[in-house]
Amino acid sequence: MPRLFDPITFKQVTARNRMMVSPMCQYSSVNGFANDWHLVHLGSRAVGGAGIVMTEATAVSPEGRISPNDLGIWDDEHISFLSRITEFIHQQGAVAAIQLAHAGRKASTAVPWKGRGDVTAEDGGWKPVAPSPIPWDTDHQIPEALRESGIRTVVNQFKDAALRAQKAGFRILEIHASHGYLIHEFLSPITNKRSDWYGGSFENRTRFLMEIIEGIRTTWPEELPIFVRISATDWIESEHSWNVDQSVALSKMLKSAGVDLIDVSSGGIDPKQRINVHAGYQVPFSERIKKEAEIATGAVGLITEGMQAETILSSGQSDLIIMARELLRNPYFPLLEAPTVRQHIDWPVQYERSKPR
Repeated sequence: MPRLFDPITFKQVTARNRMMVSPMCQYSSVNGFANDWHLVHLGSRAVGGAGIVMTEATAVSPEGRISPNDLGIWDDEHISFLSRITEFIHQQGAVAAIQLAHAGRKASTAVPWKGRGDVTAEDGGWKPVAPSPIPWDTDHQIPEALRESGIRTVVNQFKDAALRAQKAGFRILEIHASHGYLIHEFLSPITNKRSDWYGGSFENRTRFLMEIIEGIRTTWPEELPIFVRISATDWIESEHSWNVDQSVALSKMLKSAGVDLIDVSSGGIDPKQRINVHAGYQVPFSERIKKEAEIATGAVGLITEGMQAETILSSGQSDLIIMARELLRNPYFPLLEAPTVRQHIDWPVQYERSKPR
């Protein structure tokens, strides 16, 4: 069975180990541009030994940002600094990955340390879009329901963003279809009340995501892998919600469409969700999708120790360990945890003198 510091290959891309930096919003961009903060934030995790280093949710359009300070890739001018970041990540032996995203009805909101709720037009905000005109909560404005022409526009925005990502040097591309953002809003009956080709049945609710995948495959090189992050469940007990059964069915479709890994998260669609949070609480979803859809999965959610991650892999519950807050606290977690699981990892030569003996 695989171990934490064993390499893993997707198509023609091999990561040096099975630890991936989870996409984590930094809310530190101006007009979507990456800057020195992103270089240091992502670069330090590559120096710290992660196998795959993924950007935060990167908006495919200005309207697709969660906040006015989100990272973006809707303009060719964004490519230059992103290229500097990917070059550094690859120099450190890690694989640079990017998550493409559209925030949907959760767009145009304040950065976390400035409060919550909408950002007004006077402060740089905009009108969000969604499958149906249902706001996230009373602090958010009612979104505009996308027409079919608007849906085609967003599909093309993802396609164009994938081309820019390739030009910027990214080797793995992930589609953000979770956490209550636009694609998840189409998937879940809670937020999708449409009566056209994009609403109602499971086939119709998944159509938007499948069209995005189809479009991306026309610009993203065949030899480079595609991941998709999904919310395995809405955490709402209702027949009119997204659940694990539907996630398994969707994952089978994504595998047939050429997707290489399902990044298995959960929740985020509705404030009424009730989540039983504990260490590794989402791992069973990863295990079920891996086994029933027969596709590689990544486990995420309060994975904080090397032996915990090792057990998840060796027991066949996932193929990749995706870490967030623990890697915020300690960018050098992989370097320090390798001895605890009795595996080897090369240290940067600049840091060798500090290596525990």
